[in-house]
Amino acid sequence: MILVTGASGYVGNNLVRRFVRDGLPVRAMVGSVEKAMLRLKDVEPQIEIVKGDVTRPETLNEWMQGVDTVIHLVAIPMEKGKRTYEAINYQGTVNVVEAAKRAGVRRFINMCQNGATADHFSPFLRSKGRAQAYVAASGLDWTAVRPSVIWGPQDEFANVQARLIQMTPFVFPVVGDGKTPFQPVYVGDVVEAIVRSISDPSTIGHEYELGGPEVLTYEQIVDRVLKALGTSRLKVKVPVVVLRPLVALMQTVLPNPPVSTTLLDLLADRNVVNDNALVSKFEIEPKPFTPENLAYMRNFRVGTTLGKFFGRATEEDKVRQRAMA
Repeated sequence: MILVTGASGYVGNNLVRRFVRDGLPVRAMVGSVEKAMLRLKDVEPQIEIVKGDVTRPETLNEWMQGVDTVIHLVAIPMEKGKRTYEAINYQGTVNVVEAAKRAGVRRFINMCQNGATADHFSPFLRSKGRAQAYVAASGLDWTAVRPSVIWGPQDEFANVQARLIQMTPFVFPVVGDGKTPFQPVYVGDVVEAIVRSISDPSTIGHEYELGGPEVLTYEQIVDRVLKALGTSRLKVKVPVVVLRPLVALMQTVLPNPPVSTTLLDLLADRNVVNDNALVSKFEIEPKPFTPENLAYMRNFRVGTTLGKFFGRATEEDKVRQRAMA
């Protein structure tokens, strides 16, 4: 039995669906069963959906029974109230690791992040780095993957650019000088690397950086999104210091703001892998971040985007989520 934490999340629902396709038994641990039923409706009869909270260790023990592999994906990119990086990204990982050890589970796959270290300036990457350090010291048969920015129909990076472009009909603000390099990696390639890691004992005790086939600047990413949408904008470079107060206000006012101050910081931080394990270890040909592969963005609608930012999930949005899952 494979336990996937955060199974209704972006990587999680794609990974669960892959396990179902391979005929493997999956226990999908989620915070919201309702969201999981929406995201995983097509495979729900083939999986076990359970409710668990990584901040409450007592909710984890039962779901570790009969499990031989844990894939830990739970993390938040943005803090909100009690949902902090410390509570979820770090302590949540500690709780899952300890629950696995109590149940005698040996195999543990951890989703880390490219560039994450225990002393990183970004609170988000610092929490992920500390969590990975705990996993590495756990004594479990662990493997960690460290993807660059992940793209695909449900991502919260490239898709945010597309949604914001649709809401800015003439001018689009490019954060900073637009020269920060990224190596966008397709969600399906990340899933494939995780799947191959599980049964490969040579991956135990190692961390693998995952990236796409190209290094692109932030401005080049925006350009490809514009081309995918079949539109154009006057691009204006705006210093982070100018955008920060506006973004901070959006975080306060909107239930689901499109941009956070953390994201602003990360847009100025190099996110390129040193050794792309997709190629060097897993022998996967990475899917390129091209306008043709981003054509799904044309299905985004301004009304749906506004509802998303203001926390109102429309029926159209739900249908689209199912289609994109």
